[in-house]
Amino acid sequence: MKLSAEAGNLRKVIEHAIEDHKITKAEYDLIIHQATEDGHLDRQEIALLKELQEMIADKTIKIVP
Repeated sequence: MKLSAEAGNLRKVIEHAIEDHKITKAEYDLIIHQATEDGHLDRQEIALLKELQEMIADKTIKIVP
């Protein structure tokens, strides 16, 4: 399945956080904003957000100030 444009943009930001193993509060807020700006979360966006949340929960990615 091809990623939607919104999901593609979201994936880029999340991949950057994965590479760094950290994410700032501002980056996290940007991700949430990008995911919700069109007023609809598609399945791809939901999966990406879930993946990010799991990585934050298991401390693969840390939220930094």
